Amino acid sequence: GAAGPPGADSAPVLSVWHCGAVLVMSAHSSLGAAYGTAKSGTGIAAMSVMRPELIMKSIIPVVMAGIIAIYGLVVAVLIANSIQERMLLFKSFLHLGAGLSVGLSGLAAGFAIGIVGDAGVRGTAQQPRLFVGMILILIFAEVLGLYGLIVALILSTK
Repeated sequence: GAAGPPGADSAPVLSVWHCGAVLVMSAHSSLGAAYGTAKSGTGIAAMSVMRPELIMKSIIPVVMAGIIAIYGLVVAVLIANSIQERMLLFKSFLHLGAGLSVGLSGLAAGFAIGIVGDAGVRGTAQQPRLFVGMILILIFAEVLGLYGLIVALILSTK
């Protein structure tokens, strides 16, 4: 029989490896969300000793960190549903790029949300006027993860 292009035998193996790597990279969004939740949660716990009436108002950073994990989940589900037995190496590299995009941006956004949330809720307990500034900074941190999601969606649907 006619031989295929060089490396044709390794393409399915590399495709499967890349898809696995994509799912691991998408899980980095959850890692960022976990850090953001833990860091903000410790700030909420410390703040609630002085001002327990602000607990529900201060839960916003934790919710925003949780949304970051959803971004990674969406991309992981999209990519997992598009895995085929014989996939082009090009497609698997697109999926890898999508996983890197959502995973690393989610990790960075989660870290930013955690740090800002921790300092923000502690500061808001002492000076309530800081609340609006904290929310604005949290939104900017959340958008970093959203940018990664948008790039991942574009890459995974090509």
